[in-house]
Amino acid sequence: MTAGQMRELRRSVLDANLSLPRHGLVTLTWGNASAIDRKAGLVAIKPSGVDYAQLTLEDIVVVDLDGAVIYGRKRPSTDTPTHLRLYQAWPQVGAVVHTHSTWATVWAQAQRAIPVYGTTHADLCRDPIPLTRQLTATEVNAGYELATGLVLIESVGERSPLEVPCALARGHGPFCWGVSPNDAVEKAVTLEQVARMAFFTQQLDPSASSLAEHIIAKHFLRKHGEDAYYGQAAADDQS
Repeated sequence: MTAGQMRELRRSVLDANLSLPRHGLVTLTWGNASAIDRKAGLVAIKPSGVDYAQLTLEDIVVVDLDGAVIYGRKRPSTDTPTHLRLYQAWPQVGAVVHTHSTWATVWAQAQRAIPVYGTTHADLCRDPIPLTRQLTATEVNAGYELATGLVLIESVGERSPLEVPCALARGHGPFCWGVSPNDAVEKAVTLEQVARMAFFTQQLDPSASSLAEHIIAKHFLRKHGEDAYYGQAAADDQS
C-alpha cells in the first residue's frame, strides 16, 4: 500500500466517523467506524475513547487483520476485534459502523429483533433485523469483543451480509456494514429510523403484523436485486 492509498483509507474512515454525530447516531465517544483495504489486508479504525470533536486524520489507527497496529500512536477502538472478525468472515464487506444510537439500542436492550412493518425496512433488509444470542460467561471471559463478532455472524447465518446489512448485539447496540464507509453509514442511519418507526408502530398496535411478503420482496429487489431500478444508472450506462 502506498502512502497515498494509506491516507485515502484513513481519510474515508475519518469522514465516516465524523458523520456519525452529524446524523445523531453517537453520544460522547460511543461508536466507531472502520474500513478495510482488501488488497493490503489493512483496516483503518477510530481510536479508543477519542471525542469526535477532537478527532483528526492523524488519530485514525491502521491495523492488520490480526489486530497489530501498523500505523498510529493511539490505541485502536476496543471494538476492533469485532470489526476484524466481520471482515475475516465476509469478503463482500468493505466497512463496518457501530453505534449506540437510541432507537436501535432500545430494541437491543429489549432483546428483540425488529419486525418488518413497512417498506422503509424492506428497502434496507427483507428480513427482521436480527438479534444476537446471549453470550456465555465463558465467551465473555475468553474474548468479549471477538465473541461479539462471532454472534453477529451467527445472526446473519447463511444469508449474504449485503442482504442483511445490520444486526443488534443483544443488550449492547447496532452494528452495520456495507461495501464502503458511506454505504455502512447509510445503513446505520436507515436502521435508526426503521427502529424508531417500528417502536411507534408497536405502540399504536401491539399486535401489528409484518408487511406482506410480496411487498417486502418488491421493495428490496427494486433497490438491491439483479434488475434493480432504484436511483440513477451510472453515467456510462445512460443514453
